[in-house]
Amino acid sequence: MLGLNRIVSLRSSRVRSSGSSSKLSDSRTPSCQSSRIYCACLLLLLLLTPRADSSWWYIGALGARVICDNIPGLVNKQRHLCQRYPDIMQAIGEGTKEWIRECQHQFRHHRWNCSTLDRDHTVFGRVLLRSSREAAFVYAISSAGVVYALTRACSQGELKNCNCDPHKRGRSQDDRGEFDWGGCSDNINYGIKFAKTFIDARERTVRDARALMNLHNNRCGRTAVKRFMKLECKCHGLSGSCTLRTCWMAMSDFRKTGDYLRRKYNGAIEVTMNQDGTGFAVANKAFRKATKNDLVYFENSPDYCLQDKSAGSLGTAGRICNKTSRGTDGCEVMCCGRGYDTTRVKQITKCECKFKWCCAVECKDCEESVDVHTCKAPKRAEWLDQT
Repeated sequence: MLGLNRIVSLRSSRVRSSGSSSKLSDSRTPSCQSSRIYCACLLLLLLLTPRADSSWWYIGALGARVICDNIPGLVNKQRHLCQRYPDIMQAIGEGTKEWIRECQHQFRHHRWNCSTLDRDHTVFGRVLLRSSREAAFVYAISSAGVVYALTRACSQGELKNCNCDPHKRGRSQDDRGEFDWGGCSDNINYGIKFAKTFIDARERTVRDARALMNLHNNRCGRTAVKRFMKLECKCHGLSGSCTLRTCWMAMSDFRKTGDYLRRKYNGAIEVTMNQDGTGFAVANKAFRKATKNDLVYFENSPDYCLQDKSAGSLGTAGRICNKTSRGTDGCEVMCCGRGYDTTRVKQITKCECKFKWCCAVECKDCEESVDVHTCKAPKRAEWLDQT
């Protein structure tokens, strides 16, 4: 990790320089010197040890049994918020399931398919320890998911400390003319504010390259939800003539946010830390600089072809592929050139559907045989090289 290594080297140099600049007096004992060396080594060990990404994501696995002390990886501020706002934690738990489903939808045809690990407090395993595009996307979509879940719960009256957007009152206008604010406008600013306070709390306890990367991508996710807010109106007047309109602001379907962040994943910018450790510099000067709306990453992704415990890769053995596709879901790409097995299976589909007055559609269940293609497992020796 280029950026992280730079931070580590900077911090290491500070430790060495501070030790050399202060002259030891003759009264100091060898045991004191060894103690200083021990502390310096311990500091370097902490800096070089990868952070385990156990976090608030595990709330989704707890369901209605959200007990703050049982969630590993929460920092003190997150645990305090969890204890103070149990209704919000419940909404975050439901939102976590939703954004994970969206992540798996977006990558369903790719080698890495946003797979999760059952009964694992890290949720995604070691794959997110690498500062890759995939990590950038997960942090962004998770942050967006919390904003979406909290804003929705707020509008539905499920949260004690939140109501409809109080700023949407009185009269306003758009390109169609004037209208009255009414209904319940989604309080997106409340969702963004709490999501920032809760999610970013963990990253603000450390000052390293990965924390800065996570904070940047968290922000991209939060603002992505607000990007798709839309004005919805109800017409009033004779025969719905719209002489008067009552309007409110509403979030779009979360799929739009997922599609947007997926495009940002495709165009993510590889960066390094700048010299003072406060921002990013583009890794390749031939490419444009990252903006506040771009996802950023430090490390290239593994190919995810083979099972690799150190990288958190599950491999693609047994994955279903499309024989006729030339895209990422095609057997050649998905199976990494290892080939595929074909199995003939029977499936039930709806057929001979007819409209029946009024108002239903009746279909028959038809059985058909289809070919299912699955990626071959790697040769034993090849698999052992990666595990």
